Amino acid sequence: MSRMQVAVHFYSYFKDLTGCAQTAEIMAEGGTINDLLRQLGARFPKLAAMQNSTLVAVGVEYQGRDYGLKEGDVVSLFPPVQGG
Repeated sequence: MSRMQVAVHFYSYFKDLTGCAQTAEIMAEGGTINDLLRQLGARFPKLAAMQNSTLVAVGVEYQGRDYGLKEGDVVSLFPPVQGG
């Protein structure tokens, strides 16, 4: 099976939960954002608890969980927006 690499950028307190601002993930070609979140949750357990409320963008567009990722995509993960 072919593999692909996607870049993942963490924002706000997600940097604290993961201990890094960005990472690269190798995953099966044709994987979705949902697959990526599952993989990241296994690597960063504190992030896994936030999966349901995480906002996900690929490039500059927010995407749904079933979005098919491509080699070289840049995925940005944001915590839920907090009002004050």
